[in-house]
Amino acid sequence: MMPVGLLLAAGRGQRFDPSGVQHKLLQTLPDGRRVAEAAADTLLAAVPQVLALLPANHNPHTDALRAVLASRGCIVLGCADAHLGMGHTLAAGVAASAEAPGWLVLLADMPWVQFTTVCAVRDALRERDALVQPVHAGQPGHPVGFPPRYRDALLALQGDRGAKAVLAGQSVWQVETADTGVLRDVDTAADLRPAVSAGPQALRLD
Repeated sequence: MMPVGLLLAAGRGQRFDPSGVQHKLLQTLPDGRRVAEAAADTLLAAVPQVLALLPANHNPHTDALRAVLASRGCIVLGCADAHLGMGHTLAAGVAASAEAPGWLVLLADMPWVQFTTVCAVRDALRERDALVQPVHAGQPGHPVGFPPRYRDALLALQGDRGAKAVLAGQSVWQVETADTGVLRDVDTAADLRPAVSAGPQALRLD
């Protein structure tokens, strides 16, 4: 059975535009897609079900994100406690899919993660009862795979640490990759520069 994808799209993105006029997840990439669309498309191509976690409130940005992600095929869920931090958002996604055979967690502001990387993490998660994380140049990135035995730990998450609180001190199966997208997110307008090709991926599971 396939894990459920959790796309975390509930952050306010204040560093991108402190005035709140623009939302980073709705910015257009060179290929014409919005940031959140690109991340959603990659996750949807790898797993049959993706829950997109958004704030529960209604405003032009949230409503636009809801429409965009639903149109791509995500199941969109509003998280009432999203303002309290990513931990609450992730816990809400797990609660909504509590019987899933595992979870693949991707941040919606990471549009450059490659499909083959997501598949490698997905496959490693399905093959072994372990936490799974891609690593590029010695640095851990996203998406992160969680097996069902971490359900209670995920449900207990709070605050801003998100998945880091579950990963801390645990043995993690690392997927080595040449994919720089596992480390690249969008925090400021400068981050929207065209992605630099890392060349063919050399994936190694060890």
